Amino acid sequence: MPASLSLTDALGHALADRRIDILRQIGAGGSISQAARAVGVSYKAAWQAVDTLTNLAGTPLVARAVGGAGGGGAQLTEAGRQLLAAAEAMAQARSAVLSRWQAAPHAGPALARLAVRTSMRNQLPGVVDRLVVQGQIVAVHLRLGLGLAEDAPAPGTGGARAAPAALVSRITRESAELLGLQPGLAVQALCKATAVRVERSGRGASPSGLAAAGELQGAHRLPARATRVVRGASGDEVSAELAGGLQMVGFATPGSGLRAGSPVALVVEDNAVVLALAET
Repeated sequence: MPASLSLTDALGHALADRRIDILRQIGAGGSISQAARAVGVSYKAAWQAVDTLTNLAGTPLVARAVGGAGGGGAQLTEAGRQLLAAAEAMAQARSAVLSRWQAAPHAGPALARLAVRTSMRNQLPGVVDRLVVQGQIVAVHLRLGLGLAEDAPAPGTGGARAAPAALVSRITRESAELLGLQPGLAVQALCKATAVRVERSGRGASPSGLAAAGELQGAHRLPARATRVVRGASGDEVSAELAGGLQMVGFATPGSGLRAGSPVALVVEDNAVVLALAET
């Protein structure tokens, strides 16, 4: 007997990207390749979407037919049809709730972003600036601080106007397709606090967005100012403020000597940055 369908896991994040759309197109046309064309992703990305949803649901959602004159096909299982029905009901309920808050300038977007539940403490709103394709990998360049004051003073500049904080996330081409990433799209950049290295900022520090000498390529340094430091034997936990008021948490070496007000650099590797859609 197949495992029971887990709607909570399968729909936890799928509504924010194209996975449910792909499943819907498979149900309508009975073909993975046709579903991929309809949604605008590659055949490989469509199969990745089906596999991911199947893993999350805990039971097969698509029955595959291999071979034949038409090259084979696919059809939804009963669990797949149940998942689509639940997705439609959730989408209608979500739309009804958010529509009540459209008049408020911040409530609707905030509610949408809060829908992403994760253990990652750093959750930063932003906008896709550009996509750089590097073989099977896509470097997604982000402008952080969506909806925040971009003309706020930059930390440690004595009042000079801040440039928007920037970050890069390296993901696969299939993931970029399934998320429908394109310039101007609002996203959330997620990163574990333990993946952020905090260093004292001073003379000779690398400019923001460039890897320091000796570091792996793709490590970005974000200028900030420490707002809270908690000492620890395994490392000092540092809360810091970026340009525009964004807050991040990272770790410095034990006995770093940092304190509230210290200028710091937050070092984040591109591979540590995860993207989620922030529907508004």
